[in-house]
Amino acid sequence: MQALLKRWTHALLEWLGVTSSSNDTIDRWVAFALVVVAAVVLDLFLQLLVVRGIRRLVERTRVKWDDKLFSVSVLNRSCHVLIAILLTAVLPVIFDEQSVGRIVVLRMMQIFIVFTFLRLINALLCAAFHIVSLRPDWQNKPIKGLRQTAQGFFSIVAVILIVAILIDKSPVKLLTGLGASAAVLMLVFRDSIMGFVSGIQLSANNMLQVGDWISVPKYGADGTVEEVSLTTVKIRNWDNTLVMLPPYLLTTDSFTNWHAMQLSGGRRVMRSVSIDMTSVHFCTPEMLARFRRIELLRDYIDRTEQRIEAYNAAHGIAPGARKINGLHQTNLGVFRAYLVRYLEVEVPVNKSMTLMVRQLQPTETGIPIQLYFFTDTVVWVDYEGIQSDVFDHVLAVIPEFELRVFQSPTGSDVAALGDYLQGDESDASQADSAAGLTPDSSSQEPVPDPTSPTPGPGSSGPGSSVPASSSPAPSSPASSSPAPSSPAPSAAAAKGSSSAGPE
Repeated sequence: MQALLKRWTHALLEWLGVTSSSNDTIDRWVAFALVVVAAVVLDLFLQLLVVRGIRRLVERTRVKWDDKLFSVSVLNRSCHVLIAILLTAVLPVIFDEQSVGRIVVLRMMQIFIVFTFLRLINALLCAAFHIVSLRPDWQNKPIKGLRQTAQGFFSIVAVILIVAILIDKSPVKLLTGLGASAAVLMLVFRDSIMGFVSGIQLSANNMLQVGDWISVPKYGADGTVEEVSLTTVKIRNWDNTLVMLPPYLLTTDSFTNWHAMQLSGGRRVMRSVSIDMTSVHFCTPEMLARFRRIELLRDYIDRTEQRIEAYNAAHGIAPGARKINGLHQTNLGVFRAYLVRYLEVEVPVNKSMTLMVRQLQPTETGIPIQLYFFTDTVVWVDYEGIQSDVFDHVLAVIPEFELRVFQSPTGSDVAALGDYLQGDESDASQADSAAGLTPDSSSQEPVPDPTSPTPGPGSSGPGSSVPASSSPAPSSPASSSPAPSSPAPSAAAAKGSSSAGPE
C-alpha cells in the first residue's frame, strides 16, 4: 500500500513539474492530500448512489419502522464511519515508522473514528426511540429523557476515549484516576442523574405523559405538559405562560393529573349555596298545592303525602295535629327533591356517575345545600357553561319555596337600613306635630297667664253681676289653692253661682 501510494505521489509531482527527489516530505504531504481527496470523493459517491438506492428499497417495504431505522441521517453517518476507518488504515502508511507525522495523523484518525461512531449511535438512538414511540403502549410517554440519558452516557464514553487517545493512556487507567473526582462529577451532573431516575419512575408508573393536564400549585403550574426531557418538564399554563420544573419534583412532591378525568367522559361539579336557617319551616296545605303545579314535583308531592299520611295514621296522629307530631314535609326538603329532579331531567349530566343534593354542616352563614354531579362533557368551556346555568336557575327558584339565600350585608343593605331609620324618625315627628306637641312638651309644666283672673276667695267668675261680698260662695280647698294648674270657672258656672245667691 505504501509503495502504491508513493508511485501515485511521484507521478502526480512529475505531472505538476515538481521533482520529488529534492524533498521527500513534500511527497508524503501530497500523498496525504490525495488520500483525503479520494476519501471525500468516495463519501460523495456513497451518499449520492448507495444511500439513495437503499432509501428506495426501504420505502417500497410494507412496514414503517425501517423508514426510521434506515433514514438518510443514519445512512449518511454510516458512510462517514466507513470513510473514517479507511483513512485510519491508509494515512499512517504514508509516513515512516515512529515519525512525528505518523503519530499525529494516527491519533487524529482515531479521534475521528470515535466522533463518527458517536454521531452514528446518536442517530440510531433517535430512530429507535421514534420507532418505540409509534407503538400504542408508548405513545405520549416521557421517553425523551431516556433517550437523552443514553446519548449522554455514550457522549461521556466518547470523551473518555478521546482524552485517553490524546494522552496515550489506557481508558481504564483514566477511569481509575477519575474515581477520586467522583464527588465533583456527582455534583456537576446532579440534575441529570436525578432527572434520569425520575424519568424512569414517571414512565414505569405511567404517572405523566406529554399532553396531560397537570396542576402543581406549589410551583404555579396548571396546564398542559408539552415536553419531558432529562432535566426539565415543560408545562404551558392556561394563560400561555411556560413553567419549567425538574422531573424529580414530580416524584418527590404531589401533583394532580387530570388525564384520568378527561378519559372518564365526565367532570365533577361540587358547589353549594347557603340557605338562611330562619326561612326553613313546615309546608302548609296551600304551599303543597302550589308545589303540585310544578311539573317536576307533582309525583313527588303525591307519593310523599301518601307515605306521610300512612305513617301518621299508623301511629295514631290526627291530620290536624301540631306539626311537631308525626311526619310532615318542609320547604327545604321539597326544594332538595326539586333540585335532584331538575338535574336528572334538565341538565346534561353523566348518568353513570354520582348525582346527589345534600346538606352540609350548618355554619354561621346558613345551611349549605351542595349539588354534586358530573357533566357529560370534559370540555372546559362547555363545563363552565353548564355549571353556571345550573346555579343561575337555583338562585332564581329559591324564593319560590319561601326560602332565602344567606348573604352577608352589603353597602346597599346598610344604606337601606339608614333610610329606614330616618323614615321612622320622620314619621314620629309628624305624629307629634299632629298632636300639638312640641319637643320635650311632656316634661314641662304649664305657665299661668298673669292677665287671666285667678279664681279664689272673694272673687266671682267672669260675667257675674253679684258683688263678691253680697253672696259669698262656699269655698273649697281647691278654690282657695293658688295652684296655677286650676282652671278658671266658665261663664255657665258663674251664672249658676249668681242665681243661687240671695235675691
